[in-house]
Amino acid sequence: MRIMLLLSCSLLAVCAWAQSGTVYDNLTLQSDILDMERKYAVYLPPDYEQSQRSYPVLYLLHGAGDDQTGWVQFGEILHIADQAIKDGKATPMVVIMPDANTGSRGYFNDITGTWRYEDFFFEELMPHVEDKFRIKSEKRYRAVAGLSMGGGGTFMYALRHTDLFSSACPLSAYVGPLDLESARRFLPQDGPSISDAQLETYWNKHNALRLMESMEDDAVKSVRWFIDCGDDDFLFEGNSLMHIAMSKRKIPHEYRVRDGRHSWTYWRASLPVVLEFVSQAFHQY
Repeated sequence: MRIMLLLSCSLLAVCAWAQSGTVYDNLTLQSDILDMERKYAVYLPPDYEQSQRSYPVLYLLHGAGDDQTGWVQFGEILHIADQAIKDGKATPMVVIMPDANTGSRGYFNDITGTWRYEDFFFEELMPHVEDKFRIKSEKRYRAVAGLSMGGGGTFMYALRHTDLFSSACPLSAYVGPLDLESARRFLPQDGPSISDAQLETYWNKHNALRLMESMEDDAVKSVRWFIDCGDDDFLFEGNSLMHIAMSKRKIPHEYRVRDGRHSWTYWRASLPVVLEFVSQAFHQY
């Protein structure tokens, strides 16, 4: 009887272990574009090590002040993704969480072209992780999401690369400066002189609203959109303007406003919905 009890406990422990995914939060790759080593984190679904299949991928972007560990430590990606998969709301997927807070903060190339993070993301990071892990490389199996600064990265990456992402989920997104004067305040004071024409060109490419309005309807519609921002969030205006502009152009999108502010409490509640939303495309909804 004692032996049977021990065997039962062991089997339960193995089953519990098998139902958990794995997170590595200090992986690195060498970037020739940025001339430095870059960190990233990855979530691997519970059956990754036991299978030989390839998986869809979600690129999950952190906000200002965090790094690749933000969604791991504060966003609880391991627990939330495991639970969503267990409940059948999300398909097993790989989640890549890059660091955009080392060397220079943000997901874009700077206006001078001396810091080229966006080039690094698409030319080095994506090929690296899609070769290192068993990740499907077609558009239908690739999604992007992020919060705050990472929400802005989500908008711009999905708009500028509509051929690469099936779904985009900006959360509490910083959509970019809402006018040229605001854009000028973000320029480094000790950098080279930037002309008004250069500033306007850069602003048009790095304000989600301006960029979206300059694009053909079919391109924007080729991405499934989920926009979520709390009613007490200081970035509420920009997200509302994106919703209004998309509605006027009849661009399909989900728009959520819940009680909440710019906080991890809000984003942890958003993450299961994001995982379910991107899974719909992965499943060919």
